[in-house]
Amino acid sequence: MFEYVGAIHMHSIFSDGSGEVPEIARLAAEVGLDYIVLTDHNTLRALKEGYEGWYHDTLLLVGCEINDKENKNHYLAFGIDETYSTRISAKEYVAKIKEAGGIGFIAHPHEKRTHMKEHPPYPWTEWNTVDFTGIEIWNHMSEWMENLTEQNKYQSFLHPLKSIVAPQQETLKVWDELSMKRRVVGIGGVDAHAHKYNVLGFFEVEIFPYKVLFKSIRTHVILEEQIARGQDAVSYKEAKKKIYSALEQGRCFFANDYHRDSKGFRFFAECCNKIFNMGDTIKDSGKVKLRVLIPAEKAVIKLIHNGKVVDSLEDSYAEFIVNESGAYRVEAYHLNNAWIYSNHIRVRI
Repeated sequence: MFEYVGAIHMHSIFSDGSGEVPEIARLAAEVGLDYIVLTDHNTLRALKEGYEGWYHDTLLLVGCEINDKENKNHYLAFGIDETYSTRISAKEYVAKIKEAGGIGFIAHPHEKRTHMKEHPPYPWTEWNTVDFTGIEIWNHMSEWMENLTEQNKYQSFLHPLKSIVAPQQETLKVWDELSMKRRVVGIGGVDAHAHKYNVLGFFEVEIFPYKVLFKSIRTHVILEEQIARGQDAVSYKEAKKKIYSALEQGRCFFANDYHRDSKGFRFFAECCNKIFNMGDTIKDSGKVKLRVLIPAEKAVIKLIHNGKVVDSLEDSYAEFIVNESGAYRVEAYHLNNAWIYSNHIRVRI
């Protein structure tokens, strides 16, 4: 298996970000990311103007973030060639994206903040649809803003990486419940804009620099074939296809790599002489062994079954024998910090 590390959900000058597209890609390459997905609001201008492709060894892919007329129900759409009207309902544009062969992820679904009138919450309210691919479980900027208070705002402005803790429990709960019915892929997003704010009236702070956020919430995809890092259109389109396919199938995990590099994490199952990976459903009735590999000397490994912690240990490796049907995933904590979140392996559902 081949692992590729990327950052998802960011904005450029084509919507409400401050960075030029090539500059964003250059910063991602400096950090060592394998891919990034640009998601400007309601526009594919970067795609239409030919910015998608390789920047050194980093692949820039272009999606978009769509919302409804109330500026709610934000949806990250990948693999589409046109945007859709904000006047139609979320259920409609989610269906249209699926019909067009694209994939999509509900963005920051449970925002509730009330302390920033100029930045209201943008929650997801249209749960009466089954056409979405997955959910953005961990969003850096959303959590940062949710946790912002009058008391901590200066420290939060100066240290944006230290001010996020973990995904919202409400989002994890919904994800687990939906995954008992069908595959619902979880991803992480940075939601980078590189906004600049005036602090105390005399100096300007860029609270979400692209390069800084590229070191935080990352989505790692696991591929069966290696990506050819050529500079031609054929190689980038093949790489694009493989990355989007992995995201669609749930062959991925997301982590806060600010705490520690999570590259090398694995969660897979063995059953009936077969290997099953994240995103798979095991239909065989034999004994299922779940295996976890952690890229650290030790971490707290928690096994989640249908939304509940059923086992926990501290080590760099774990094996779990499971007999009950349901959706299983893993969380890992390093030095008491929420670190890695796997996608589900579904057993006899």
